[in-house]
Amino acid sequence: MNAGLRQHVTASHRDRVLRALGVTPWVRRVAADIAEPAPPATDPDEGVACVVVLPEGCSTRELDLLGRALNACGATLARAARVTVRGGQLAAGVPQARAYLVFGEAQAHALGRTLPAAAMHQAQIVLADEPALVLTSAGGKRRLWSALRSLRRTLATAGS
Repeated sequence: MNAGLRQHVTASHRDRVLRALGVTPWVRRVAADIAEPAPPATDPDEGVACVVVLPEGCSTRELDLLGRALNACGATLARAARVTVRGGQLAAGVPQARAYLVFGEAQAHALGRTLPAAAMHQAQIVLADEPALVLTSAGGKRRLWSALRSLRRTLATAGS
């Protein structure tokens, strides 16, 4: 009965009707032959852009929170080198960087004992609360976001 009255609807009309109804149309992603963007070229003499210094016993929830925060701030911070402090000493050799994001005063002291004075003078060192405090307190999250904002500004001006 109504089969004869059915008309073909264009894709743009369908999108307009769905949006008017408050429905967000989803489109299945298809694998494409798009080349992945190359990471920004860095001068080998310049070192890495950013290093994140973490305490040794971070839980999975803390690392997940920090990973999400770093990803939210862009590719440079998401790809930042991560080193841990064990027993007051850095576990791995710290690369020379333009900026350091340090979680906790004990990690800042360990970084200060490891880095040469010239590298500390040239780099920006940003101190944030320990990951456990960032996870549990609103003030810690606020201070982390302001530290990340400061770090992004520094890396953006240094990259230009």
